[in-house]
Amino acid sequence: MKTMTCRDLGGPCDLAHHGETADDVINAQDQHLKAVVKAGDEAHVPARKEMKGRWMRPKQSLGWYNATKEAFAALPED
Repeated sequence: MKTMTCRDLGGPCDLAHHGETADDVINAQDQHLKAVVKAGDEAHVPARKEMKGRWMRPKQSLGWYNATKEAFAALPED
């Protein structure tokens, strides 16, 4: 299990996301962004827009995805 924060993934806060894979924490970040923006958190709106764009254009977002996977792989186990 490893941990990345919302901020590590491009967001504005330090909420910790835990997962066995980079995809686990990326999906947790996506759910977090959806929830807090829906609840009215304006600080997360830019990160939510970026994340939505990544899901809509996955080939164009491979650079971010691969960098995130590398950063996750370099983290120590919790």
